[in-house]
Amino acid sequence: MKTRIEKDSMGEIEVPADVYYGAQSARSLIHFDIGIEKMPREVIRAMGTLKKASALVNAELGVLAKDKAELIVKAADEVIAGKLDAHFPLSIWQTGSGTQSNMNSNEVISNRAIEIAGGEIGSKKPVHPNDDVNKSQSSNDTFPTAMHIAAAEEINLRLIPALTTLRDTLQKKSEEFNDIIKSGRTHLMDAVPITLGQEFSGYVQMLTMGIERLKLVLPGLYELALGGTAVGTGLNAHKDFAKKVAAKIAELTGLPFVSAPNKFEALGTHDALVFAHGAMKAIAASYFKIANDVRWLASGPRCGLGELNIPENEPGSSIMPGKVNPTQSEAMTMVAVQVFANDVAVNFGGASGNFELNVFKPVIIYNFLQSVRLLSDTARMFNEHCAVGIEANRDKLNYYMNNTLMLVTALNPHIGYDNAAKIAKHAHHNNTSLKDAAVTLGILTEAQFDEYVKPEEMLGPKLK
Repeated sequence: MKTRIEKDSMGEIEVPADVYYGAQSARSLIHFDIGIEKMPREVIRAMGTLKKASALVNAELGVLAKDKAELIVKAADEVIAGKLDAHFPLSIWQTGSGTQSNMNSNEVISNRAIEIAGGEIGSKKPVHPNDDVNKSQSSNDTFPTAMHIAAAEEINLRLIPALTTLRDTLQKKSEEFNDIIKSGRTHLMDAVPITLGQEFSGYVQMLTMGIERLKLVLPGLYELALGGTAVGTGLNAHKDFAKKVAAKIAELTGLPFVSAPNKFEALGTHDALVFAHGAMKAIAASYFKIANDVRWLASGPRCGLGELNIPENEPGSSIMPGKVNPTQSEAMTMVAVQVFANDVAVNFGGASGNFELNVFKPVIIYNFLQSVRLLSDTARMFNEHCAVGIEANRDKLNYYMNNTLMLVTALNPHIGYDNAAKIAKHAHHNNTSLKDAAVTLGILTEAQFDEYVKPEEMLGPKLK
């Protein structure tokens, strides 16, 4: 393998000749050969965005030559577009400030800019990774800024649209099933009637509230640390840099980013990400409920509840011929478990700031973005391969509805709780219908029972 010699404050080091990263990235690869988890593409893209914005603002403020800024912008655009992804090989398990990944960005953009200018890669001329690409910045404010950009973009562009699509599909199912009366269930036991549409409306509202909670946490993610530099004071940055660079990032992304009002909070904590991940944890809890309900309602086909028919996507057993399983529900519940676990990591990482800096940044954003992707992809898969194909098994639903003992609840206002309980227990122990039990016990006539017990009139408040 051909190499070149690059230098940093620690001295010389060999770097592969065909890569744009430099000395500090090469040292990171040696010292942090840990695991297989790499810095997420979303963070790399965000780094490109903030480096571009910084160059433009520094040039505007007169602290960076315009020709250098133009070169940085061209190289940063390639980072944003994903053209240079192969040159970002660093592990998540590195310095907790993300310094090596910030320098990875500085080195790649510097060397690519040098190449565009016709210079020698590794020469640091005419674009220096620290003096030019990193001007007015520190790893301590760039990396948390990239974290917020990546988190906000992924929630807006990936998660909310996926949730909205699934929510809308379940809304259509709720409307489709609204005339189907079924037995409700509480404590896994028979309860009073509801419609299948009402049951699905609960799922719709869960996702609607999940979307609203995501929108609630976004303002915290729109606050950017950039301009705080090393400890939050803004040392070595122009006094107008923070506000202007946040506005430039907002312009580049189309999202309402602003400069964080207190840079000490922005560097020392990640409460906004902890809060935002809590909203995703709530969505995961909703997923768990929805997926479990769907697979249990579809259980069978001969020995389960069988109230729903779900799409048959793939064979379910290597030994039992013809078996088909509720695999989309199983995947969704596993994703929920992973998001719960990620929340623990984000919580511990977020709580672990010391003095002026939190040094758990890479593990926080890695788990955060994994949750976004898993929740988004699962919503998309569950929608395409399960929700759109859910059908009601009307025969089974009618059977359960006609045989549930909890229809007796409609008698409470007419004969009292105690007499209604006698009817239900008699019917259960003697395996008869509620009507037969009421007549046998001499509590009601058949006509009275038919007048009082009408499932279609038990679907909402009736008493005045």
